[in-house]
Amino acid sequence: MLDIELLRIIWWVLMGVLLMGFAVTDGFDFGAAILLPLVAKDEIERRIVLNAIGPFWEGNQVWIILGAGAIFAAWPAVYAVAFSGFYLLMLLLLLTMGISRPVSFKYRSKLPNVFWRRFWDWMVFVGGIFPAFIFGVLIGNVLIGVPFEFDEALRISYAGSLAGLFNPFSCWCGIMSIAMLAMHGGLYLAIKTQSPLRDRAIFWSRWMALVVTFFFAIGGIWIAYIKGYLVISGADPHDFSNPLHKQVIPELGAWLDNYVRYPRSMAVPVLGFLGTLLAWLTARWGNSRFAFICSGLGIIGIIGTVGVSMFPFILPSSSHASSSLLVWDASSGGLTLITMLFAVIIFLPIILLYTAWVYRALRGKVSREMIEQDENHTAY
Repeated sequence: MLDIELLRIIWWVLMGVLLMGFAVTDGFDFGAAILLPLVAKDEIERRIVLNAIGPFWEGNQVWIILGAGAIFAAWPAVYAVAFSGFYLLMLLLLLTMGISRPVSFKYRSKLPNVFWRRFWDWMVFVGGIFPAFIFGVLIGNVLIGVPFEFDEALRISYAGSLAGLFNPFSCWCGIMSIAMLAMHGGLYLAIKTQSPLRDRAIFWSRWMALVVTFFFAIGGIWIAYIKGYLVISGADPHDFSNPLHKQVIPELGAWLDNYVRYPRSMAVPVLGFLGTLLAWLTARWGNSRFAFICSGLGIIGIIGTVGVSMFPFILPSSSHASSSLLVWDASSGGLTLITMLFAVIIFLPIILLYTAWVYRALRGKVSREMIEQDENHTAY
């Protein structure tokens, strides 16, 4: 039987995999929506962009549902703190990603009125850029710490505000997130469309790749001058979950310690830089598939850098450091983790196979002729 330490590490990795899966899959349709006003110059081109992502965006959001479910079941303390402290940000995310975005896709082509369609086009854009920014802001706040603490009865108190979440570092992460997903979405459009729309998508994706590289590099320097957190005693990987059984101190540059302790972990941020730069370099090669893969690897490297830098922390507390939540003291019990692991082993391959089949069945480019000949309005 797997011991609790290994189960916690497995679920920490799985949580990262689900977040990466969401960023790589749903990320490209967020990115395509962000680039919609920049790459589409007429009604037909706007419909081409929407139909390029139309068959996939709903299925791609399965990953965020899986991620939230995994956090709820495997890391209940993290779920409680994050969904309480970030409540208003989550509400904004729901309004944009969960409500205005689906409605804009479904309602846009209901009427031929120009104002009607332009309004919903901007709602598609809002449904792409706002969630991308909010996700970056959330990651930025996790890195600098969230003002919460537990009392002796493990009741949570949160001392932050909505305005406080939009600090300079988190906004930097938010802008980087927009650029990262726009890069990915542009390369996806390069695969799915034809010139001249394809040329404009490649142009903007290459610029976004340079922006991501710059922001990632400056963010890495910035994090060295931000207080990270160190566990100095009491964190037992085999103990029952209780975030008050340890002592944690804030320390400048602590998020870089893991790269000194485990030099091979440097491969993760290197993957972030290398994937992004290769996406920029190879965007015009062939049908841009290789660049799209490189872009996905860059996203995985960037998100993985956050996890590797913070390990074993999941959600640090900026107001009461010893209340921070770690891999070792924020998980569910061993029986819950292993039961869920069996469910993942059974169902995750099914989801992956089904997703792969959908992408294969709906492969190919969306052309101008296809949209113009759509007399039965089966397309968006």
